[in-house]
Amino acid sequence: MDQEHGQGCCQGERNSRRSFLKLAALGAGVSLLAPVMPGVARAGGGVDTLLLSCMDYRLMGHVASYMQSRNLQANYDHIVLAGASLGALTDKKPSWGEAFWDHVAVAKDLHHIKKLVVMDHRDCGAYKVFLGLDLKGDAAKEADVHGQYLARLKAMVTERHPDLEVELLLMGLDGQVEKVAA
Repeated sequence: MDQEHGQGCCQGERNSRRSFLKLAALGAGVSLLAPVMPGVARAGGGVDTLLLSCMDYRLMGHVASYMQSRNLQANYDHIVLAGASLGALTDKKPSWGEAFWDHVAVAKDLHHIKKLVVMDHRDCGAYKVFLGLDLKGDAAKEADVHGQYLARLKAMVTERHPDLEVELLLMGLDGQVEKVAA
């Protein structure tokens, strides 16, 4: 309570104007400093890369480390769908595919991406849930099945967005990444 006027902090004409001016000045100062502060996210800038990866918690640190090893730390857009390429393609969750395409369009419009990196991973539970496949025991078959979905998504991206370069990857649970040929 304002002891002098018997009013709360945001009541009364005089205090309200003063509070507004203080907040406006603070906001203006922050706006002026934002361009010179390192690591501040900006809505309009640009990044070259959009990453699609799986939601699997076991790999989030490996995914971030991999992107950092490519000098892309905090310099890429990221879409997360269970199954990565499978999640974008599955008929069992058509809204996921729609969301994927919407995110690609927004990343192109807002951040001017030039490349889509699609990173599937081994021992992916989405392949069990959506396809009934437990591929973990057969590394060659697992790589083949992932390769099929990755290649199918790449073909669709190339058809819809011929200006985008598409890179296909398969990550092991140890964080090792293999390039996948389409």
